[in-house]
Amino acid sequence: MSTSEHRPWRGVLVATALPLNDDLSVNFDKYAEHCAWLVTNGCDGVVPNGSLGEYQVLTPEERVRVVETAVEAIGGERVMPGVAAYGAVESRRWAEQAGEAGCGAVMLLPPNAYRADERAVVGHYAEVAAAGLPVVAYNNPIDTKVDLVPELLARLHGEGYIQGVKEFSGDVRRAYRIAELAPDLDLLIGADDVLLELAVAGAKGWVAGYPNALPRASVELYRAAVAGDLTAALPLYRQLHPLLRWDSRVEFVQAIKLSMNVVGRHGGGCRPPRGPLLPEQEAAVRSATEKAVAVGLA
Repeated sequence: MSTSEHRPWRGVLVATALPLNDDLSVNFDKYAEHCAWLVTNGCDGVVPNGSLGEYQVLTPEERVRVVETAVEAIGGERVMPGVAAYGAVESRRWAEQAGEAGCGAVMLLPPNAYRADERAVVGHYAEVAAAGLPVVAYNNPIDTKVDLVPELLARLHGEGYIQGVKEFSGDVRRAYRIAELAPDLDLLIGADDVLLELAVAGAKGWVAGYPNALPRASVELYRAAVAGDLTAALPLYRQLHPLLRWDSRVEFVQAIKLSMNVVGRHGGGCRPPRGPLLPEQEAAVRSATEKAVAVGLA
């Protein structure tokens, strides 16, 4: 699954959607089954408690149980939980909990309660790194208002605080700058709709959204793309792109859960403040998913 130097964050790690019951309680049995199904279908592991897993609206007890459920289902080395929180001390506690549960690494957003400056960002990563698990940074300047630019990533890596970065900025030019400044920092594709571009630029993994609904086709696309096999990758990318682009939209959780429902998985609804898709959004996602199913991608 990983290289000889053992980097469990490499490969296709699915940022798991969390199956909810009609009353919006967590269906832990369905979640365990979902994690196992993803691995059976070629994914390398899962990232629970990311934004796609609606971590912000889970109770602390639910958040703990989500991690433990994933570890029980597929083994800790395949599980890299999101440990984001408003405070660095709380994030460190989540990282320690991940370690106790047997996880191989954690994924960490910068401070996201306010627009933190560089000193605060470095302190945040230093605190969580002290928990002892490898940390993969998550750069999402769109949602967090903090941009982990290549120079800052190189500093965090140089200090030993991070081993990889999930890059969601959408700016593929950064891949080359990161490789120059921090050659040993693993670049992970962070947005589904720039998968091909970042794979060609040397990504070592993909923290993925759409494999929640279409794991086999997504994994096939990723493997072809990182191998530089554009003859196989490009047509598949074009076919999947109408879905992949929803991963970068505000309604990404609702869209991916709808696609899961369409292909016969259990996505369920979302907890507030997320509401249902608008009718035209739902029609677009449903149609694109059905088209993917019709050409054998599910």
